[in-house]
Amino acid sequence: MINRSFKLALLPAAVFCMVLGTGLKAQTLDEARTFTKNEQYDKAEALFQQLIQKEPANSAIYFHYGENTLLNYFADTISNSLNIATKEAADIFNKGVSANAADPLNYIGLAKVASLNAEEAKAEEMRVKAKSLLPPYKKVTKIKEPKPYAYALAKIAESYIRFEQVDTSKALPFIREALTIDPRNSEVYIIAGDIYILVNDGSKAIKNYNLAQDWDLQSPAANMKIGSIYVKGRNLMAAIPYYEQAIALDQNYAPAYRELGQLYSMAGRFNDSKKYFEKYLELTQGNIPAKIRYVNALFYAKEYDEVIKNVEEIFAVDNSRTYMNRIAGYSAYEEGNFELAKQYMDRLFANLDADRIIKKDWVYYARILARKNQNFAKLVIEADNDAGELSTLKAKYPALKSPAKEKAKADIDALQAKVEAARAQIEQAETELAAAFKAYDNAISFGEEEDLNLVYEKGTVQYGAHFYADAASTWSHLLEKGRDSENDYIQVGRAFYQDKAFDKADAVFTKMIAKYPDNLQGYLWMANIASAKDPDSELGLAKPRFQALLNKAAVDSVKNVREIYDALRYLGYEALQSKKYEEAKAYYNRMMNLSPDYRIRAHSSLSTMYMTMGDYAKATEENNKILAIDPGNEAAKSAIQYIAQLQRSALPKAHPNEITGVISDSSGEPIPGASVRVKDTAAEAWTNARGEYKFVMPEASETLVISAKGYRSIEVPVSKRRTYNATLEK
Repeated sequence: MINRSFKLALLPAAVFCMVLGTGLKAQTLDEARTFTKNEQYDKAEALFQQLIQKEPANSAIYFHYGENTLLNYFADTISNSLNIATKEAADIFNKGVSANAADPLNYIGLAKVASLNAEEAKAEEMRVKAKSLLPPYKKVTKIKEPKPYAYALAKIAESYIRFEQVDTSKALPFIREALTIDPRNSEVYIIAGDIYILVNDGSKAIKNYNLAQDWDLQSPAANMKIGSIYVKGRNLMAAIPYYEQAIALDQNYAPAYRELGQLYSMAGRFNDSKKYFEKYLELTQGNIPAKIRYVNALFYAKEYDEVIKNVEEIFAVDNSRTYMNRIAGYSAYEEGNFELAKQYMDRLFANLDADRIIKKDWVYYARILARKNQNFAKLVIEADNDAGELSTLKAKYPALKSPAKEKAKADIDALQAKVEAARAQIEQAETELAAAFKAYDNAISFGEEEDLNLVYEKGTVQYGAHFYADAASTWSHLLEKGRDSENDYIQVGRAFYQDKAFDKADAVFTKMIAKYPDNLQGYLWMANIASAKDPDSELGLAKPRFQALLNKAAVDSVKNVREIYDALRYLGYEALQSKKYEEAKAYYNRMMNLSPDYRIRAHSSLSTMYMTMGDYAKATEENNKILAIDPGNEAAKSAIQYIAQLQRSALPKAHPNEITGVISDSSGEPIPGASVRVKDTAAEAWTNARGEYKFVMPEASETLVISAKGYRSIEVPVSKRRTYNATLEK
């Protein structure tokens, strides 16, 4: 094929228009483009395919068809796959190039695809190729129809837009050149406005949108774009007139109704939102893509129940759209219905081709399974406790006699069923958590670079499930990748510590101290690790580390008060265990002087020390000091009661046959001077002014005779109890 690019300026106007986009069937192509603008992408696709059948050599059809494919992706980035969309668009653009290699538009389309796929070198190559097919700037005046020329330049500028970002230094020169060639081109002004809004220059964006409106009075697009600027700035009410003006210009302009639906949803006016969305669906003739767009709007408005409801309605009409399980699963997760979310995502993975799975699917699936089993650690602990209780009951069961044995049997059966159900639940949870971690791995490795934020998240889930070794391994990977802040070291070392892998934990904190010598948490953790390795202080591992921590922290007793307290607490305890009471007292008194926040803890530690020494009076005194600071302190109250019990237990024991009681009349008044006598013996006692008595019965006593002047005497059988209260009738 002969390269005609250098002769393009000399071509007849009608031929140039065909090359750059109008074609012999301009109205028909315009109808297809109108479907695209109205977000009826399926209808547009069908019409583009018909046009290609009729005019396979018309390269403009391929370009707008490829654009329709990309816009369809951006209309639903939740359900659609970028890889699939860009591949399909690239195939269409390449067919356009084959149809007419002298048309620059399809090269621009390929540049857009390459840019979206982060293939910037290839994108630039395609832009250069497209520009080379346009006549040199000095010959522009010879072009009778500058509009398609300017449009091509604007589309080159637009190809620099990539996911809400744009390099204006590269894009804007093309816009300026396009407007020099055709200052009345509405589409160029629209693209210019889109570029300015991406760099947060709202005033220039609005200026360009207004110019677009001036040069195409019947087009609603500019007004809708201006309205979107106000929505982006959260000035919702200011946006409404622009959307309404767009509708006034074209009553059938569906996107304006959708934008109003989204706006009113954001404003919490859900009835108005629903009204506009219903009109949007009506204009798009209720087609499934339009409804999917509505579902997306509901998702971003956080109306997750409505998302699920509408997805089910879509499935009722067309259950082949497997990818809709994606947004339904996401919504169920956001609603906290993790079981339903799992069902949707399982259907998605089971029925969608692997190359259509996106990273977010794995992220959501991992989170769904993690949240569904967030109580895993608690479940395991409870099951272990129940299993222990079951073992105890089974051990006691053979020695029991009826009816206690029958009751124990029922308790054992119920507890056995509970434990079995818990074990089954744990087994299922373990399987689902394993799937969650696999999903995290898939998401982490999705794309060219590892997602270290997801690595951190995976470790957090593992730690929460008490998979400490796994969490430590996962977080250690972050250290290997250079994420080695103080907190990164602490979480790895802490996970090893919880796993009782003390040597590994010690190695991590040793590295942390080498890198961050002024961070006291490293020294504290190393001291705690030594204490865990030597719980009885037989090897003396922890004391020197806590002393080193204390010396380092003492440089700033205000800033490092927590670390100083931790060191004093251990050193005081260690001295107490060694019965070095004066040394322990010195540490606790030093703790007392740290700050008012630690006085209660210091008094409590001193109380423990005095109780260990057997000095109950001083122990009680320390707890009373706590109550003077905090009158409602329940721990201090309980300690005082406990000390009182210890003191009572130290008193001489009462005689095993000693009995006590209170004798009163029918009105509850005590009877002084009442006689309490063991029948047929001389053993007798009399009540005091409070009606109380106490004496020791002879062995084998059988009956008490209780009497008082003016009252009927009574006899009370002697049993194993040692308190006999009685009421006498006059």
